[in-house]
Amino acid sequence: MGTEVVGQAPAWRRAARLFSAPAHAPGSAALRWDLGFYLACLAFALPTALVSEFYGYRVWGHFATAAYGFGVLHSGWLLLSARTGRTPRGVLGSRWCAIAVVALVAMVLPLALLVIRRLTGVDWLITPFSWAAQPEVWVIERAADLLLHHGTPYVDVTALGRPPEVNDYTPYGPVMAVFGLPRAVFGGTPLGDALTDARWVFALAAVACVLGTLKLLKWPKVPVGAAQLALACPLTALTWAVAGPDLAIVGLLVLACALAATGRAAWSGLVLALVVSAKLIVAPAAAVLAVFVFVRRGSGRAALRRFLSALVATTIALHLPVYLVDPAAFVEHVFRFPLGMGAVRSPAASPLPGHLIAETGPVGQVAAFALVGAAAVAMLVWLVRRPPASGSDALLRVAVGLGALILLTPATRYGYLVYPLVLLGAHLAFRVAEDPAAPPAQQSAATSS
Repeated sequence: MGTEVVGQAPAWRRAARLFSAPAHAPGSAALRWDLGFYLACLAFALPTALVSEFYGYRVWGHFATAAYGFGVLHSGWLLLSARTGRTPRGVLGSRWCAIAVVALVAMVLPLALLVIRRLTGVDWLITPFSWAAQPEVWVIERAADLLLHHGTPYVDVTALGRPPEVNDYTPYGPVMAVFGLPRAVFGGTPLGDALTDARWVFALAAVACVLGTLKLLKWPKVPVGAAQLALACPLTALTWAVAGPDLAIVGLLVLACALAATGRAAWSGLVLALVVSAKLIVAPAAAVLAVFVFVRRGSGRAALRRFLSALVATTIALHLPVYLVDPAAFVEHVFRFPLGMGAVRSPAASPLPGHLIAETGPVGQVAAFALVGAAAVAMLVWLVRRPPASGSDALLRVAVGLGALILLTPATRYGYLVYPLVLLGAHLAFRVAEDPAAPPAQQSAATSS
C-alpha cells in the first residue's frame, strides 16, 4: 500500500478523512460533517416519533429526537467555537460527547422503558401501535422455548389445526434461538421476564463482540466517524431499542473478520459458522473471508483449509440435529418462507430498489433477480482482481456486497441497511489498527487495495 500526499489526495479521499478527524479541535470541515450528520439523524427521528405505526418506534423516536437534537446543538457550538478561534476543553469540547448522549438517551433509556412496558403482555396482539418489542423478539424467544422442549425451534405449520400466519414462522437459523434461551429458562415472572428480554442478550452479545474485536486489534483509537456510522446512526439505535438480532449478528461478523485478520483462521471459521447458522442473509461474507484468509501474508492454503474445515464442520453440527428432528419444518422455515415459497408469503417489503422493481410484475421480478445475479458476479470479479489484503479491505467488500444484496433483493427491509453501515464503521476502525503510526487525519488518505 502506497501513501499519497494529503493535499493531493482525490476528492473522495479528502471527504473520507472527515471520518477520522480528531475528537478535539478537528477543524471546520469535520464539524460541518457532524452538524449535517446529526441534522439528518434528527430528520429521521422526529417523524418516527410522530407518525410511525409501531409503538416502540414512537417511543424510540421521542428519545432519539432529544439525543440528536443535542448532537445538532453540540456540533453547532463546536463549529461556532472553531470559527471564533476558541477551543472548548474537557468533555464538552470532544466530538465523543454527542456519541455518548446518543448511546444513553437514544439506546439504553428507550430499551429499558420498552422492556418494562412489554410486561403488560400485548406482544401477540395484531396491533402494531401497542408493541413494545418488534415481532422478531417474540419469535426468537418462542423459538428458544421450542428448542428447549422439542429439540427444534420450528413449529410444523401444517399441524396447527388452523391456517398458518406470518408469526408462526421462525425465518432464522437454529443459532438465533440461543439468544432467547435465558428467557425460556429464567422467565415466567415479571422480574425474570424484564431481565431476560432477548434484546438485552442481543445487546450484550454485540458489546462483547465489539470489545473482543478491539482487544484483537490491540485497542486502536477508534475514529469518531466510525462510531457515528456504526453506533450513533438511527438504524443502529432504533434496532438496539426495538429489536436487536441484527446487531448481534453483525457484531459476530466483525469479530470473525478480526480473527481472520490476526491469523486465527479456524476461530474465524467457527464464529462465521455461528453467523451463517443464525441468519443466512450474511452467508456471502464467507466468500470474502475465505479469499482474505487465503491471500493473507503467511497464510495460504493451510489457513484456508483450517478456515473452511471449521466453517463447514460447525455449520453442519449446528444444523443437522435440528434438521433431523423435523426436516420438513426446517426447510419450510429456513428456506421456503424467506424465498416466498412457504405456506404464507413473507411480508418483508421496503422502498428499496429491488422490491420496487419486483412489484412491477413478473418482468420486474425477473429483472430484480437478474440484478442480484449481476451484483454477485461483480463482487466475484472484484474479489479475484483485487483480493482483500487486510481486515479493513475485507470489511469494505463485505459491506458493499451485503449492501448490494439488501438493495436489490425483492423481499427485504430497509432496516437491514444497518449491516453495511456498521461494517463501514468497523472498516474505518480497522484502518486505524492496521496503520497506527499514521496521524488520524492522514490514515484515510492511504491507498487501499
